[in-house]
Amino acid sequence: MSQQNAHSARIRRHTRVRRRVTGTPERPRLAVFRSNQHIYVQVIDDAAGRTLAAASDRETALGATGSKSDRAKQVGALVAQRAKQHGITEVIFDRGGFRYAGRVKILADAAREEGLVF
Repeated sequence: MSQQNAHSARIRRHTRVRRRVTGTPERPRLAVFRSNQHIYVQVIDDAAGRTLAAASDRETALGATGSKSDRAKQVGALVAQRAKQHGITEVIFDRGGFRYAGRVKILADAAREEGLVF
């Protein structure tokens, strides 16, 4: 599969997921984006159109050391801590059209370990 076809397939999958997954003020959406090198996550209130918390492995606070899987675990824990600072304990997980495996699953598990419920 070419790169363009793979990208458009992910966009189609993400659109399909987003039909059902919407963040509310009580239960915002935990959106994940995974590139080849980095991983990004946001806690989004779709009703207000605001990002409430965010984290990525590009932040200097994490130091970006270790494997991509290690960094995904650090990012999951960091975004959970930031969400809890804003009083958010429950979220809806949005895998962004990516398969729920590998770095996406590691990030989700780390966020759960830090106390986020989804």
